[in-house]
Amino acid sequence: MRAYLLLIPLALLVGGIFLALLLRAVQRGQFDDLDDPPRRMLHDED
Repeated sequence: MRAYLLLIPLALLVGGIFLALLLRAVQRGQFDDLDDPPRRMLHDED
């Protein structure tokens, strides 16, 4: 039972960190344009 007292807060902390990183990436515009970069790579003309 004592393991739960450690694991539950630890899991909430790790989940909160990942949520904060996701929100930071969204605010910085990392997910704004997901279609153009692969197309540009395929149609690259040197």
